[in-house]
Amino acid sequence: MLFTYVAIDNTNAEREGTVEASSIDTAITAVQKRGYTIMSIDPVADKKNLFNLKIGFFEGVSNKEIVILSRQIATLFQAHVSPLRIFRLLSAEMENPRLLNILNKIVEDLQGGSSISRALAAHPTVFSVFYVNLVRSGEESGSLEKSFNYLADYLDRSYEIISKARNALIYPAFVIAVFFSVMGLMLTMVIPKIAKILTDSGQELPIYTKIVIGLSNFLVHYIGFIFIFLSVGIIMLWSFIKTPVGKRAYDEFMLSIPYMGTLRRKLVLTKLCDNLSTMLSNGVSIVQAIEVTSDVVDDSVYKEILDAALADVKAGRSFADSLSEYPEIPGILTQMVKVGEETGSLSEIMGTLAVFYRREVNNAVDTLIGLIEPVMIVLLGLGVGVLLASVLMPIYSMTSNF
Repeated sequence: MLFTYVAIDNTNAEREGTVEASSIDTAITAVQKRGYTIMSIDPVADKKNLFNLKIGFFEGVSNKEIVILSRQIATLFQAHVSPLRIFRLLSAEMENPRLLNILNKIVEDLQGGSSISRALAAHPTVFSVFYVNLVRSGEESGSLEKSFNYLADYLDRSYEIISKARNALIYPAFVIAVFFSVMGLMLTMVIPKIAKILTDSGQELPIYTKIVIGLSNFLVHYIGFIFIFLSVGIIMLWSFIKTPVGKRAYDEFMLSIPYMGTLRRKLVLTKLCDNLSTMLSNGVSIVQAIEVTSDVVDDSVYKEILDAALADVKAGRSFADSLSEYPEIPGILTQMVKVGEETGSLSEIMGTLAVFYRREVNNAVDTLIGLIEPVMIVLLGLGVGVLLASVLMPIYSMTSNF
C-alpha cells in the first residue's frame, strides 16, 4: 500500500513524498526512520478500472532480484563508486517497474542527505528488518560491500532451501489434484449413467457398489452446496490464520504433523541459525541479532521463544541457558551455543549449525520425495481400483447370468 506524507526534516524544511508499507503504522515508522517529523500521512486511493487495473502479483519483487541487486551493490562499492551513483546506475538498468520506482525513491532520499539504511527502511515490503539492520551495521563499520555480500549469500541460501522444500511438494500436489478432479468427473458424470443400468437390472448390489452410487448421488445433488461450503470454510480459515491467535494455532499444528513437522522445525532452525550467524559475523550485538531474528523468523512458536530469550539476555542471562528451557530447541543447538558463548566464537558456531540444519533439510526433503512417490502410487491405485471394481463386478455378474 502506498502512502503520501508531509513532514519536517532536521533543518525545519518541509518535505513531501511517498512511502510503501503494509499498514499506516509501518509507514509512520518508515518515515520517522528518515529523521522526519510527520505532519500528515494518508493512503493513496487505488483507483482501478478496466484500463488501469493493477495486479500486485505481477508487480512484486522476487527474492532472486534482491539477491542480484545486493551483488551489484557490493561489486560497485568494491569499485569505490559513491552510494548515490550506485543507485542511479542500478535504477537506469532496472526492468522491474516496482523495483525501479523504489530505487528512484532511494536516490531521492540519498540526495536529501539520508543514509542508505534509512532509505531502505522506507520500503519494508521489499527490504526486511534483517536487511536494513545489516546495512546499518555495514555503515557503522565502514564495510558496506561486505554487508551486501553477506546479504546476497544469505538470501541465496534461504531461497535455495525454501525452494527445494516447496518444489518437493508441487509434483504430488499436482497429481493428487488431478486425481480428485478425475474422480469427481467420474462420480458426477459417468457413475450416474452406469448406476441407472445397475438399478434397472433388479439384482442385489454389493455394499461397496451401493456406497459408490450413494456418494455419486450426493455429489450430483449437492455439488453446489459443497462448493459454497468449502469456499466459505477456506476463506474463514484463511482469515483466522491471519490473526495472531490463528497464526499461533496454525504454527503449532504444522509442527505437530509427523515428519512434516520435523521438516518445518529444521527449516525454521536453519533460518534462525543463519540469521544469527550472518548478523553476529557482521558486528551486530547479540541483543540486536536476537531481536531482529525474532522479527523475521516465520513461526509464532519460535518467535515467542526468541522474545523470551531476548528478555533473559537483556537481564544478564546467557543465551544458551535461556534456550535450554524449551523442548522445541534441540539439545545439540543449546550445547553448541553454550560453547560459542564461552569461547567467543558464537557467529562461527551458528554458521556451523546453519550448515548442519541445511544438510538435514536437504536429506529430509530427499527422503520425503522417496517416500511420497510409492505411497502416492499405492493410494491412487487403490482409489481407482475400488471405483472400477464397484462398477465392473456388478456388470460382470449381470452379463454372466445371460
